[in-house]
Amino acid sequence: MQQLIFFLQRYKYFLCFILLQIIALFLTINNHSFHRSKFISSANSISGNFYTKKNSISSYLDLRSENNSLIEENQLLKNKISLLEQQIDQVDSQTKIDSIANQQYKYVDGKIIKNEFHKPYNFLTINRGKKHGVTSEMAVVNHKGIIGVTDFSSENYSRVRSILNRDSKINAKLKNTTYFGSLSWDGKDLNTVQLADIPRQATINVGDTIVTGGNSTIFPKGIPIGIVEKNSKAMIQVKLFNEMNRLENIYTIINFDKQEIKDLENANNE
Repeated sequence: MQQLIFFLQRYKYFLCFILLQIIALFLTINNHSFHRSKFISSANSISGNFYTKKNSISSYLDLRSENNSLIEENQLLKNKISLLEQQIDQVDSQTKIDSIANQQYKYVDGKIIKNEFHKPYNFLTINRGKKHGVTSEMAVVNHKGIIGVTDFSSENYSRVRSILNRDSKINAKLKNTTYFGSLSWDGKDLNTVQLADIPRQATINVGDTIVTGGNSTIFPKGIPIGIVEKNSKAMIQVKLFNEMNRLENIYTIINFDKQEIKDLENANNE
């Protein structure tokens, strides 16, 4: 208390000057419309800048929540697209559309919690398992393209055989053509995979897009893979759309018709 009194006594003339300045400023603004409008305009500009900065900071802090919302929305849209594509196919074949129960593919969102890309036989771990409907032999993709295929699932997690695995074999084709081949990885460049067994009559140019062929129960037709980087007689080099060392958010694709198709194929073989 004594220090406060000492401070007021020591700076009383300066404090009195400041007080008189504030009173003078208030009277000027209050009695002159020009000064009042300038003051209000300046105050609005300052407060506007303050709230803009505050909103930017809040938006930055909410990025994780916003990102999760976008992932959920993308999952919903992918499932709707999958259903609509199947309905179009059914209409084209004059098959009756009954309900959503006819949906063949379902997308389940998730995240990669471990990613290998520097070994000859690479695997990933995702935070989705049996309780989410994820089991073995299911496609794993993201918004850019294919990532791999699940090979083992626990209750909450699944191991994924990466496309950067020398045992990986995926049916692929040239986009907008009927020319199919087999996609594999030679264990060298993590950004490049190889496409073999494309028919010789196919016209292949550098920059052509490669997508999944759909001739399996794992990947739907048309999932992006990459572009032709180099074409030789022995092998087509395909540059992946995905940066395999920078993966995070994924979708696992559930094929509801997989078992029925497999049972039919096995019965036919017998």
